[in-house]
Amino acid sequence: MSKAARERSLADNEAKAVARMLRVSPQKLNLVAGLIRGKKVAMALADLEFSRKRIAKDVRKCLQSAIANAENNHELDIDDLVVAEAHVGKAIVLKRFAPRGRGRMGKIMKPFANLTIVVRQVEEVAQAKA
Repeated sequence: MSKAARERSLADNEAKAVARMLRVSPQKLNLVAGLIRGKKVAMALADLEFSRKRIAKDVRKCLQSAIANAENNHELDIDDLVVAEAHVGKAIVLKRFAPRGRGRMGKIMKPFANLTIVVRQVEEVAQAKA
């Protein structure tokens, strides 16, 4: 007597992975997410591997998780996967204070971000050469 399974929010040719509470500002994470949007997964992994941004390592891990979900849970072909979406959301912000001159305090914000990556299987369109 369990509840009925929730309907799947993604299409049959899509899979996703979510990385929560990444210790980086959403603005900086969005710069790295912009590098991989719309690219084939092999190219996106290569770009993240050689990126000099610190957070690229976590983005790469999330992308690999989305690829594994596509392969193992939804039987999609890895070679035809494309990064359909990579969107960033805000999480909590830790607020800290540091002493400043004349007895005042300076506010230090330590933001966290969430990352969602959706990969989609697209069939290669055969180019007929005449």
